[in-house]
Amino acid sequence: MMKKTIYFLTTCAILFSLGSCNSNKDSTAAADSVNRAKDITPNTMARGTLGVKVSDAEFATRAASNGMAEVEFSKIAVENAANTQLKYFARMIIRDYGKTNKELASIAEKKNISLPLTLDDEDQKKSIELNEKSRADFDKAYIETIANKNKKALKLMQDESKDGKDADVRTFATKAVSIAQSHLNMINVIHDSLK
Repeated sequence: MMKKTIYFLTTCAILFSLGSCNSNKDSTAAADSVNRAKDITPNTMARGTLGVKVSDAEFATRAASNGMAEVEFSKIAVENAANTQLKYFARMIIRDYGKTNKELASIAEKKNISLPLTLDDEDQKKSIELNEKSRADFDKAYIETIANKNKKALKLMQDESKDGKDADVRTFATKAVSIAQSHLNMINVIHDSLK
């Protein structure tokens, strides 16, 4: 327990200092930096050793970032979407990625992977944009945003399921492929129904 507490506090301090030293670095980049430092740091007492290859850790940070963004955008959609199908879809995204994000966090903890704590800069800007859309313009903007996110997520998961080195991370990615594909298919059907 004490070791986990020291690790957690050290990781938080590193993420905080990285954020303070370079304000242009977003949460995903900061987590990647911490993971690379863990990979090469001989001081395992302070930071612990990264339990996977750096490429698997980078996948995890991107998957976590994407999952957080999809949940955040979908929470906005639940409040602002005019179309009831879209609201249902947004609730499904929140449920599915909420569960997936927890599963990834569990793997990350086990493998000593630092994940981003907040949306990256691009997704924070997109969140603000979506919040500022009028009700009439929101549905189209959300569909476009979430479709693009799901395309990226699908590619990310497919690549990791083929090329991942760690069995647990690769298995996670393989399961997530079907989720991302399902979401992409569903948002395309909703998009077509609104034409």
